[in-house]
Amino acid sequence: MTKPSVYGSQEGDTPERSRHGLFGRIMYRPFWLFVYTLCKLLFRLRVDGREKLPDGPFVLSAVHRSFIDTPIVGVITGKRLRFMGKESLWKSRPLGAFLTFFGGFPVERGVADRTALRAAEDVLALGEPLVMFPEGTRQEGPRLNREQVLDGPAFVASRAGVPIVPVGIGGSAKALPLGAKIPRPRKIVAIIGDPIMPPEKTNGKVPRRAVKDLTETLFVELGDLYVEARIAAGDEPAPT
Repeated sequence: MTKPSVYGSQEGDTPERSRHGLFGRIMYRPFWLFVYTLCKLLFRLRVDGREKLPDGPFVLSAVHRSFIDTPIVGVITGKRLRFMGKESLWKSRPLGAFLTFFGGFPVERGVADRTALRAAEDVLALGEPLVMFPEGTRQEGPRLNREQVLDGPAFVASRAGVPIVPVGIGGSAKALPLGAKIPRPRKIVAIIGDPIMPPEKTNGKVPRRAVKDLTETLFVELGDLYVEARIAAGDEPAPT
């Protein structure tokens, strides 16, 4: 007998969270075109490296310093993306419905959320890129902290056999700092890095050490892109 989950799916079925409704798919591009126009007007958004985006599915992993990072990531690729977000965002019914409508699905942090993992793998199996912020939640500071970069993106990418695309975002922390509610007009630059390929599987499985190594590579690449994006956005001076 299958066991119903709290999200309405059953073990052995396609995860409910991986499904994106027809109306949401139809409205996806008009909505994100509107968001892109706002980002250009308010933040003079500049995106470098679009030519590096691979065909097919991938995990997009960006630095996370502001609530603005999510809409920025949503418009930089020109592709229909799916978003994995922290479960607490779905505690608000209107916000949760909105996020689900446009392709988001929740993950419970701090535990092995198998339903979210199955949803993530299902999204990638359908050929859809998946957004996962490796820091899990918004962080502060001009540099990445290795302890705050989690294994989630590397684990999902390794299991699915897809590349990770790192993205550095500069300027968003000043456009909408932690604690602020109203964004400020501020230049934002997003720099897309080279895809990081997943490790080879051994007997159909990915060694834990390989996942850790992939996270380490992501940390280094993402840290460099973050500094580059901050310099381009005017957050810090260029090295002499």
